[in-house]
Amino acid sequence: MAKQENSDDQDYKARSVALRLLARREHSRQELTLKLRQRQLDGSVISRVLDDYEREGWLDDDRFSEVYSRQRIDLGYGPLKVLAELQQRGIHQMPACLDELTDTDWIRNALLLRDKRFGLSDLSGNWDEKMRQARFLTRRGFRANQVERALEVSEPNDFAT
Repeated sequence: MAKQENSDDQDYKARSVALRLLARREHSRQELTLKLRQRQLDGSVISRVLDDYEREGWLDDDRFSEVYSRQRIDLGYGPLKVLAELQQRGIHQMPACLDELTDTDWIRNALLLRDKRFGLSDLSGNWDEKMRQARFLTRRGFRANQVERALEVSEPNDFAT
C-alpha cells in the first residue's frame, strides 16, 4: 500500500511542478526533464507525465523553439547563438522563424545592434575599435560575413540590400 501511495505522490508532484513551470513560460522537453530530475522524481514517472502533456498539447518542442528563437532574435542575438542555445535545450531542428530570415535580415539585425551599442561611425581608420565591435557581434552569434557587412556601414542609409 505504501508503494502505491509513493507512486501517486511522485506522479502528482511531477504533474503539478511541470504544469507550474509551463504556466510561466514555454519549456522544451529536455528542460522539463532536467528540472523534474532535480526534484528527485523517478525517470519513468517523468517520461509518462511529459508524454501525457505532449498529447494534451501543453508541451511542444516545436512551439518552444519558435517562441524561444523569436525572443532571442528580438534581444539582438544572431543565428549561430540562437541555434546553439536551442541545441543546449534539446532542440535539434531549425525553427521556421530562423529559416525565414535571410542573410540581409541578419545583417540588418547586426547593424541595428551595432548602432544601439556603439553608434555607426566610420571604422576604416580605427582597427582596434573595428575588432572590438567585431568581437561583440561575433559573441552575439552573427556569422563572419554578417559581421563584416555590418561593420562596413557608417550611415544608416548606407545599408543596401
